[in-house]
Amino acid sequence: MNDWSPRTRAIAAGRPAGAGKPLNTPIVPASTFYAGGDHTYAREEGTPTWTALEEAVGALEGGKATSFASGVGAVAAVLDLFPAGAQVAVPTFSYAGTRGLLDHAAEMGRLKVRRIDPADTAAWAVAAEEADLLWIESPTNPTLELIDIAPLVGHRARVVVDNTFATPLGQQPLSQGADIVVHSATKLIGGHSDLLLGITVTADDALAEELVHARTRTGATPGALEAWLALRGLRTLPVRFAEQSKSAALLAERLAEHPAVTKVAYPGLGTMIAFELPDAEAAAKVCESLELIVHATSLGGVESLIERRAMWPGDAHVPAGLLRFSVGLEDPEDLWRDLRNALG
Repeated sequence: MNDWSPRTRAIAAGRPAGAGKPLNTPIVPASTFYAGGDHTYAREEGTPTWTALEEAVGALEGGKATSFASGVGAVAAVLDLFPAGAQVAVPTFSYAGTRGLLDHAAEMGRLKVRRIDPADTAAWAVAAEEADLLWIESPTNPTLELIDIAPLVGHRARVVVDNTFATPLGQQPLSQGADIVVHSATKLIGGHSDLLLGITVTADDALAEELVHARTRTGATPGALEAWLALRGLRTLPVRFAEQSKSAALLAERLAEHPAVTKVAYPGLGTMIAFELPDAEAAAKVCESLELIVHATSLGGVESLIERRAMWPGDAHVPAGLLRFSVGLEDPEDLWRDLRNALG
C-alpha cells in the first residue's frame, strides 16, 4: 500500500477484504462485543467502523490514527499528554478551539503558553529548544500564514501540527519529523458539513497508545455514524481537494485584482482563502450581500462558506475586515459572479 498514490490509498485503505465481505465497512452501533476478539468495549478498543477510518487516515498520513468525538476532543487529548507546568508555543493566529483550551489551561495554572508570530522564525527556533510543545498550524487559521516545520523538529520540544487545512494531500508533517498530526475531520476529511469528528496520527507506537488511553479517560469517543460518514467522505477527498484548490487559486487571483480588496492570503495549495476589506462594516456588508456563498462558520465542505472571523469573541485580535473563505465545489465562475456583485 505504501507504493500507492495518496489518491489510491484514500479509496482502498481500511476496506474489508475476503470472499463474502462487504465492500464498505458497515456502521457498527455496538458498545460491547463478545469476549475474545479484537474489540471488547467500544470506549476502550473502538469499533470496526472506527478502525476502518483510522486505518485509512493513518495510511494517508504515514502513522497510526486515533479518532475522537471532535477536533477539539483530539486537541484536548494531545494537551493531556503534557504535565502541569509544561510550556507550549502556539502561533499568534490559530484555531479558536485550540486557543480556548490553551487559555483555560493557562488560567488554571496547568500550562504556560507562549504566543509567537508565525513569521518570527528566530522566536520559533528558540521555542524549539526551550518549550515542551510546539503547536503548529501551517497554514494558520484564519490568516493562512505558513510555518516551516522541518527546522523545528529534532529539538527539545515535541512538535504537533494541525493539518486540517492542508490535509495529508497537501503535506505530511510526520514525514518531516513531527511527533503528532491533528485533524478536525469535521472539515475537509468529512467534506459535507454533516459530522463532528477529530483525529490524531503519530508514527510513534508509544504515543499512539497514550492517545488511545487519553480518549478512554475522557470518553471523547466518536459516534458510529460519524465515523462511517467521515470514512465515506475521505474516499472522495483527493478529487474534492483538487477541484476546490483549483477554484481557490482562480478566485484568489481575481480577488487580488479587485479594487475593494486590500489584501489576499492564499498559500498556493488548498481550499482556503483569507482576504481583507478596509473595515468591519465593509466585510459584514459583503457577507450579507452574497447569494450563493453561505455566510456561516466552519469550512471544508462541498458548499462555499464565508465569515468575518473577528466577529467571534475569541478572534477579536484578527483584523476586523478579514474574511475567511472556504471554497466549495460550485462552478468557480458562479462563485466569482457572487463575490464580484457583493464587493460592488
